[in-house]
Parts: sequence; C-alpha cells; structure tokens
Amino acid sequence: MLPRKPLASAVLAISFVTLLYLVELIDVLLPVNLDGYGIVARSFDGLDGIVWAPLLHADWQHLFANTGPVVVFAFLAMAGGIGQWLMVTATIWLIGGLGVWLTAPDLTVTVGASGLAFGWLAFLLVRGVFSRSIAQLAVAFVLLALWGGMLWGVFPGTPGVSWQGHLFGALGGVLAAWLVARADRSRSAVSS
Repeated sequence: MLPRKPLASAVLAISFVTLLYLVELIDVLLPVNLDGYGIVARSFDGLDGIVWAPLLHADWQHLFANTGPVVVFAFLAMAGGIGQWLMVTATIWLIGGLGVWLTAPDLTVTVGASGLAFGWLAFLLVRGVFSRSIAQLAVAFVLLALWGGMLWGVFPGTPGVSWQGHLFGALGGVLAAWLVARADRSRSAVSS
C-alpha cells in the first residue's frame, strides 16, 4: 500500500534523509565530534544519545549504506498517514535506543539510522498480520523478497555493526505495528 498522500510522504522521507546528510556534513566540516553524542551503553550521560544517535553516522559510507532503506521504508511506512508514521517512528526510535543502551558492550558509542530502517521494515512486514489486511500482507511479501536478506543484521556477526540497534529497532517496529492495529480496531469498534 502506498501512502495516502504520496507527494507529502516522499517529501518527508527525502527531507529526513537530507537532514542526515546535513548533520554528517556539519560533523565533517566542524572541529566537533558529533558522533560522540550517540548512545553510550549503560552510561547515564549517554542516555541522551537515544535522541541523537539516529541522526549521526560514523562516516559517509555508513550514511550511504543507510540511505536507500531509510528512504524506501520511511515512505512506505507512511501508508497510514503522517501522524501514524510519527508515532511509529517515535516508538522505534525509543525502543531501539533503549535496547542499545541496555545491551551494547560497555561504554561503546552507537550511531546511525539503521535501527529506524530495521524498525520500519519490521513494521511493514508484520502490520498486515496484526491488521488482517491482504493488501498489507502483499506489500510485506514483496518487501521480504526484495529486502529480506537485510534481516540477518539482527544477529551478531559483523564487527563494528550494532546488531543491537537492528534487533531492538525491529522489535520497536513490531510493537508499533501491534499498537497501530489495536488502535484501528478500537476506532472500528467505536464507529460501529
């Protein structure tokens, strides 16, 4: 399913990625290490990194690797409207960040938007199950065929890659899909 307002959704998805590029450019140009503001595992000083980490990237290659999935999944996740997308994104952002803060190796700093990408992908894959929507299940099957290999990123394996961010971002996406389906059922029951 495509977003109800495809142009506005595309503009928002591209604007978010543009923000990521601007932040990386500032990080490169200024004598400030913005990456240090990421999530610092189990450090109370590092809790505020939950807010900043998805906006920060270790380098240009890290950002390039996240760009495609972030644009595509953010856009598709807006099918329920931009307000719903904001709730879904906030859920993924918070659950993903807290999961990283709790489980990453001591005092490591985690940055990157891949947790959001994994969360949006998980949301898109399971929302049809929770909402019992054939159209959403069809989108999930196409996404699984095209991007399913990405799901291996929720397991430990690649040094320097936060599988914790991927795993907890995905769990945040599943929770968001459940919350959206529950809210939709409540609205349907009230209007009946």
